[in-house]
Amino acid sequence: MQTVGKILTNKYLLSIVLFIIWMCFFDQRDLFNTLDQKAKLHELLAKKQYYEREIAIAEQELINLQSNSSTLEKFAREQYNMKKEGEDIYIIEDTILVNK
Repeated sequence: MQTVGKILTNKYLLSIVLFIIWMCFFDQRDLFNTLDQKAKLHELLAKKQYYEREIAIAEQELINLQSNSSTLEKFAREQYNMKKEGEDIYIIEDTILVNK
């Protein structure tokens, strides 16, 4: 019983335990904050990869538009509803009816 009392009143052991508790729960860079920051970092890296792929696709489309006139004409017709003289354009939109 006396050895347990000596261990619990040891100032070095108490200091180490208090330091560990402080670093895990009360410090600015505590355990929970660090885990949240790592999760956010992984999420941002995934978004970065997604946007880099989208940029590469857009750059390839730009190169195709600049080098091929038929691709440019197709893009203008689809995106801006442009037409040649004497043509008629019919736009069909899908609408989803939702019952509330």
